[in-house]
Amino acid sequence: MTLMMDFQYPAGSGPMTVRDLEGMPDDGRRHELIDGALLVTPAPGFGHQKIAYRLYGVLEAACPPGLDVVGAPFAVHHGDRTELQPDVLVGCTEDFTAKDLPAAPVLAVEVLSPSTAIHDLNTKKAVYERLGTGSYWVIDPQEPALTVFELDADGCYQQVAKAAGNEVCELERPFPVRIVPRELLGRLG
Repeated sequence: MTLMMDFQYPAGSGPMTVRDLEGMPDDGRRHELIDGALLVTPAPGFGHQKIAYRLYGVLEAACPPGLDVVGAPFAVHHGDRTELQPDVLVGCTEDFTAKDLPAAPVLAVEVLSPSTAIHDLNTKKAVYERLGTGSYWVIDPQEPALTVFELDADGCYQQVAKAAGNEVCELERPFPVRIVPRELLGRLG
C-alpha cells in the first residue's frame, strides 16, 4: 500500500519541513509531519500514557542488545518532510542520534485515542509500511486489545496476531516477548 496525500497549499506556501516543526511552540500537543502535511493531536491522556509506559516496561525487559526501546515524545525522521512520534518504538541502537531516529524503527506502537484512532489505523500505519518498519502494533485501550502487523515478503503489512483481554500474545518479532492486553491497563482495568 502506498500512501499518497494530495493537499492544496495556499498560494506562496508549500509543504512543511522538519525544520518548520522545530520552530513550533511547545503547546503540549503532538506535532507530526506526513509528507509535508502537519498533523496536530492533543497531548495523550492519563490512561493512554499508563498503557504506553507499561508496554515500554515489558519491551525494555525483553529487549536484546543491539536494540533500544524509547517512549514518546521521540521523533522518527524520514527525509525532510516526514516526522512521526510513535507512543513506543524500538530501533537499532546504532541508528539513534541524540535527538531522533533517522531510520525506520524495528517496531512502532500506537495506543489508540478518540482523536488519533483514524490516523493510527490508516495514515500512520501506511507511512510506517512505506518506511519499512518491520512490526507495527496498535493497542485499543477500550477492549483492551493488541493488534500486530508485520511486513510480508512484498513489503506490505499483514495482521499476524490479535489478543484481547486476558489472552496471551506470544510474539517473536522484533524479539521474543509476551503481552497480555489487560495487564497493560494495570489499575485502570
